[in-house]
Amino acid sequence: MPDVFADLVGQDEAVDTLRRAAASAAALLRQATAAHAAATAGPVDPDDLDALAAEAEAEAEAAEAAGAGDPGAGMTHAWIFTGPPGSGRSVAARAFAAALQCAHGTGCGVCQGCHTTLTGTHADVRLVVPDGLSIGVGEMRTLVLRAASTPSGGRWQVVIVEDADRLTEAAGNALLKAVEEPPPRTVFLLCTPSTHPDDISVTIRSRCRVVPLRQPAPEAVAEVLTRRDGVAPDVARWAAAAAQGHVGRARRLARDPEARARRDLVLGVPRRLTGVGTAFDAASALIEAAEAEAGAAVAESDAAERAALQTALGAGGTGRGAAGAARGSAGQLKELEKRQKSRATRAQRDALDRALVDLAGFYRDALVVALRAPVAPVHTDTAALAEAGAQRWHAEGSLRRLEAVLECRSAIEANVKPRIAVEAMMLTLWKG
Repeated sequence: MPDVFADLVGQDEAVDTLRRAAASAAALLRQATAAHAAATAGPVDPDDLDALAAEAEAEAEAAEAAGAGDPGAGMTHAWIFTGPPGSGRSVAARAFAAALQCAHGTGCGVCQGCHTTLTGTHADVRLVVPDGLSIGVGEMRTLVLRAASTPSGGRWQVVIVEDADRLTEAAGNALLKAVEEPPPRTVFLLCTPSTHPDDISVTIRSRCRVVPLRQPAPEAVAEVLTRRDGVAPDVARWAAAAAQGHVGRARRLARDPEARARRDLVLGVPRRLTGVGTAFDAASALIEAAEAEAGAAVAESDAAERAALQTALGAGGTGRGAAGAARGSAGQLKELEKRQKSRATRAQRDALDRALVDLAGFYRDALVVALRAPVAPVHTDTAALAEAGAQRWHAEGSLRRLEAVLECRSAIEANVKPRIAVEAMMLTLWKG
């Protein structure tokens, strides 16, 4: 039977916690339904009241049993999913939302509640995915206001915030008020890399239950690529290792020739660094490749959004008020362009970060060889190049180069201009 948690790779402990919480949530709903029926049915036979009481008691015991041995396994109104990139934070949040909306309370994967949640069409599940560099207070206030309404399907209102670490301070405060005084049947699911104050405020963290996710093992990623996506086992194993446990990245490497070509470009950087000029050339090539990848990713959605807005504003009209409407639309088009520019910037940084992760994997392999550590390489297809680098740089030089790549990632995350950060990194990689 299909299961909403089937795509959550290598997260057995988290899945167990979420299953028990969904069962507890379903039990709470059944108790509330039974209590409401008893309160509104009018005079009833005493035997019926006894039956309702017995059912409510049984459901309470079931809810308690669902959290037996783990006081944190029951249902609560706010959750934080943490873990490294590719661990499945948003996958876990969506799967849990589907389990909460499941008609059977189990996350069966086949009922209407599960299906509409997973496809993004459920009326009571609201998903916030930041288009740009941050999530603003206006968007969060609107979301919180809508989430306070009664669930149309009779179960739960669920708010999923992907990349909650991108909340502005004002947006975080708006969310905090809702988390502190939540509506009776509203659940907040937040996804962040960690519970560090740089990722999520301490006050929000203190009011949420944390579900930590781990980096899945390459074997688990390879298995799901073969089973779900039909990837050949040898290709799946290579892609899983090269993606360093990132499920989405592994799928792209296994199925997209362009993704493999971009990876080859990145892993060719070390052999091209022969001087100052080549270092700057390599930096430019890396930046331009990230810009091209990001541009291709957002071009279609940008064009569709602009066309839809122009149509809504009466583009192409020939009536008396068409000219006035066109003049009045300039502000809205400018606002759309601003949002699209922010989204493109985020896409460029994400593409560049993926390239830096691949490059860090190469220098990590060189360090492993230099130390003769019994650890499998990340990039099996560049093992010979990594070994040659290890012989030339030794352990200290390999470590300095790895640290330079990681420092570049941190600098870009801290809003240093990507070109400046990458050029500085390339010079360090060349000089060692």
